[in-house]
Order: sequence, then structure tokens, then C-alpha cells
Amino acid sequence: MAKHEEIVFGIHAINELIKRAPERFIELFLLKGRDDERLMPIINLARKYGIPCQLVQRKVLDEKSKGEQHQGVLARVTPGKTYSENDIEDILASAHDRGELPFLLILDGVTDPHNLGACLRNADAAGVQAIIVPKDNAARLTATVRKVAVGAAETVPLVQVTNLARTMKQLQQLGVWIIGTAGETETCLYDVKLDGPMALVMGAEGKGMRRLTREHCDQLVKLPMAGSVSSLNVSVASGICLFEIVRQRR
Repeated sequence: MAKHEEIVFGIHAINELIKRAPERFIELFLLKGRDDERLMPIINLARKYGIPCQLVQRKVLDEKSKGEQHQGVLARVTPGKTYSENDIEDILASAHDRGELPFLLILDGVTDPHNLGACLRNADAAGVQAIIVPKDNAARLTATVRKVAVGAAETVPLVQVTNLARTMKQLQQLGVWIIGTAGETETCLYDVKLDGPMALVMGAEGKGMRRLTREHCDQLVKLPMAGSVSSLNVSVASGICLFEIVRQRR
């Protein structure tokens, strides 16, 4: 694969991308003999925008997707926009123009692409304006992340920042309250007022937040756990916390 192109696969991911950025498509590969009505919207959009299509055997799709679940459809596309710390103020300004309070999700060192994809999906559903991640030691936008996100990778900007603590300080200067999740605090999520300009910080799988990240939070909260298993998957926990913010804002 050329350096200036990416692979995208999965029905929802490709459908959403064609609708939003058909000009990025170089070529579409469809599984030969798959008469699936779920593929028809993609085929119709490809025809509409004149995107070249190839019918191929499963082996070709398996090789191009490196064995991931491609759902019988895969595309070569040009890279999309990447977001950095320089875009944060513009993202918040756009939200302000729509009459929205700042609502961000910060993932500190989440490395599993499936977790990142699921967090993007949660963020889209909850109305989060961007997910902020560190550039290093964190999952980035890949074909697998896009597929798990079922289209949310096209709607929620993934902002990669060089220095997470510095970015958190920048957000605080913009009036954003930063709330972090940590098992060792006594404060329960449901006992905290969460209806203002807000950024939620979730730590890495297993390790939680790094010390510096924790120190830059305005408040730490925990989820009440009744069972004997000590923690939830980061995407499940982020969904619960994001929707508690949504509930309070209503």
C-alpha cells in the first residue's frame, strides 16, 4: 500500500465515509457472490460518485485487511484530516456556535484499537465534540478502529497531542472542568455535579491514569462497583460516565 493512502473496511465505516467524503475513495473491493442488501447502499453510492469497484475473492479481502473482519467490503482511500492540539480551540468554538457547552473525552494511554473504536462510538452517541489522546503509547486511527467505531471515526475528531498534561492545562484556561476516573478516590460519579463545560479523563486498560495526568484533574471520581471484579473495560466505563454527564445536562 502506498504511503499516501489508507485501507478502510466494514460496512458501516465505508458507508459513513462515502457519504461524508466520496472524493477520498481510490478503489472499492467487494466480495464476489455476496448478494447482501446491506452492501447495496455502498454500491449505489459508489456508482453515484464514479468510484471504481472490483469484485474479488474472499482471499483478496482477507489479505488486504490482514485477517480482520472486513464484512465483504474494503476500500483504498486517501488519508483524512489529522487533528492536533492546535485544533482544540476551533473545535470548541464550533461547538459554541451550535449552542453546545464543551464536552470532551480524554483517553490516557488506551492502546487497544477495539477499545478506542468503542470509545469513539460512545463519544458520538453522547455528543462529545472530540476525543483527545497522547501521540505516543496510544492507539491511533486504523482500519480496525474505524470498523469498531461503525462510522463514528468520521464524526468525532481524534485529536493527537504531544503533551497531554499541557493540553489539560490549556483546557482549564478555556474554562473546561476536568474530571478523572480513579479507583482510589472516595467520591462517587453520581454524587458530583457534571453539567458544566466538561472533559472526562479515562485511564489506560489495567494501569489507569498516569500520575501527571491524575495531578492535572480538577476532580477524581469512581464508579460504584458491587461485584468482585475490580474494574470495567475502559469503553464500558467511558459510556457510563459520558451518559451520566448527558443525563445531568438534560
